[in-house]
Amino acid sequence: MPDWLLPLLVPLAAGLAGALLAGAIALAFRLQGGGGGGEAVLLLAERMEALSDRLDQAVAAQNERLGRALADSAERTQESARRIHERLAVIDAARANIEALGGQVTTLAGILGNKQARGAFGEVQLRDMLADRLPAEGWAWQHSLANGTRCDALIRLPFPPGPIAIDSKFPLEAWQSLRRAPDETARIAAERRMAADIRKHVDDVARKYVCPGETAEGALIFLPSEALHADLHALFGPLVAEAARRGVYLVSPGTLWAVLGAMRALMRDVRLRSEAQQLRREVARLAEETGRLDRRVASLKRHFAEMQADVQGIEITAQKITAAGGRIEAVELAEAPVPRAAE
Repeated sequence: MPDWLLPLLVPLAAGLAGALLAGAIALAFRLQGGGGGGEAVLLLAERMEALSDRLDQAVAAQNERLGRALADSAERTQESARRIHERLAVIDAARANIEALGGQVTTLAGILGNKQARGAFGEVQLRDMLADRLPAEGWAWQHSLANGTRCDALIRLPFPPGPIAIDSKFPLEAWQSLRRAPDETARIAAERRMAADIRKHVDDVARKYVCPGETAEGALIFLPSEALHADLHALFGPLVAEAARRGVYLVSPGTLWAVLGAMRALMRDVRLRSEAQQLRREVARLAEETGRLDRRVASLKRHFAEMQADVQGIEITAQKITAAGGRIEAVELAEAPVPRAAE
């Protein structure tokens, strides 16, 4: 039974009982006027009393069911309110996170809008990646080359390919103008400006950061934005290919991460080769010392054999001396006459 039907049944039942009571009273009056109405009135009174009892019981049962239904409805309402409060708390937390994220985005936009702050942001990001992926002795920060140019970072790879210089500054004004272009004319002008900026920056890096005999035959330009890297390859593919032919490669944080992983593997391989060569030299030195030890042991054996021969000769000589002494003791010598004095 629906909850909204219960409050309607109570007044409906009361109205029905009133109507029955009014009809019974009218019937009793008619019977009383026709005679013999005393018994009919009593019978009607009994029936009305029984009907009243049943109506009271029905009303009580209905009130009990209504009370239980109201209690259940209140409990469900409280549970719904609790869930709503929980969801509101989650929504408030999400709103706070969104506000914090909005503040961070605003800060990031301010950083990217300022050329010096943008350069510092790119340098910090580049330095963190180098420190995380390469050993401390494998790279240098703000390294000065022989031509007087100071690169943002130098990865110390062995020849070949040699040390690789990295530049973390890139002109973003034309790219920002391209993304905010309101119409086709502004977009074409921004593309021309961006193409000129890319070509000039690639020329500067190729001229300053590629030093034959000191660095590798190529250099890297670090772009601190994946979106910028994707737009350059999508809109200026020929310029990117031309830069690669000149030995200048544009890398984003994702691609630089993979490049640094390969460089770390190369450094590990070079270190293992150096350690293997050192072990080979140590083994050769150990073999030389082992040969020297063998020669000295052979010389010691030879000296020991000569010493044994000398000892045997000494023993034979001692035996001969002992035998001669025995023979000497066995010989009896007569006493010689005492000469007289001359008269």
